[in-house]
Amino acid sequence: QVQLVESGGGLVQAGGSLRLSCAASGRTFSGYAMGWFRQATGKEREFVAGITYNGRSTYYAESVKGRFTISRDNAKNTVYLQMNSLKPEDTAVYYCAAHPRYIPPARASEYDDWGQGTQVTVSS
Repeated sequence: QVQLVESGGGLVQAGGSLRLSCAASGRTFSGYAMGWFRQATGKEREFVAGITYNGRSTYYAESVKGRFTISRDNAKNTVYLQMNSLKPEDTAVYYCAAHPRYIPPARASEYDDWGQGTQVTVSS
């Protein structure tokens, strides 16, 4: 099991930027693909971005391509989500999740390890 703690959320105006961090502890972080998901009020949790365990490949939802960047530092047991050009529709609770395989799944149901979430609010 991997313990995950997100940070970096907050309130930002449309067009602004935020950087989320997810610190991992427990099992070997470098052996896990990582995903970022978000859940807006009244909506299902959706895939935002994912990264392979060695950081060589990244994956994005169409809605965030070109605006968000996922990265990881295995020496620091941390995965990041840089969010630029934020829009009000990006408002949600953002979660990181870990999966013990190379390619990060896009389905939330495939992940067992989750952080507690961090709120991102984008005002218009």
